[in-house]
Amino acid sequence: MISPGDVDFEKGGGLVPAIIQHAQTGQVLMLGYMNDEALKVTLKESYVTFYSRSKKQLWKKGETSGNTLTLVSLSIDCDRDTVLIKALPAGPVCHTGTSTCFADDEAPMAGFLATLEQVIDQRSAANPEESYVARLMAEGLTKIAQKVGEEGVEVALAAVVDDDEALKGESADLLFHLLVLLRARGLTLADVVATLQARHR
Repeated sequence: MISPGDVDFEKGGGLVPAIIQHAQTGQVLMLGYMNDEALKVTLKESYVTFYSRSKKQLWKKGETSGNTLTLVSLSIDCDRDTVLIKALPAGPVCHTGTSTCFADDEAPMAGFLATLEQVIDQRSAANPEESYVARLMAEGLTKIAQKVGEEGVEVALAAVVDDDEALKGESADLLFHLLVLLRARGLTLADVVATLQARHR
């Protein structure tokens, strides 16, 4: 994590652009501006705070709406005059109610798995009568593992009969149930990716 002293605020007249990126999906969420004080507050409180150019004052994202941005990491570009912040949003980021200020920007394909993981996490605490995920969680780890095994077999069967639509559908079911299984064991997709990265070195 950088410190305020690492950033060149003078080049932009005391302000630097702050690009906000979803820490899990990689989706670009918004662009704001920071001065030295806003950066210090962000680092101290772990909630993203900007400098409002129109109001001429600090502005903590979500201070009125509750849609805060929790800081995960912060880095600067090679010229030290732009900040990249990876954060976790609590609700819509844009004032229009959308998840990103760039309305047509979709999360990268791999990033959607992180979004799905968040949905599974939320639904795991729901009423089992109203949520399939909660019902699976209530049935226990053995049942979830059994479902992953069943879906794996169905993926293999769909592959050998050369049915692309069936293979895509069964693969989606397998990925979904695998995410549920990881959640039940207290693990995340990031843990699996870290294992893959370690093998790749």
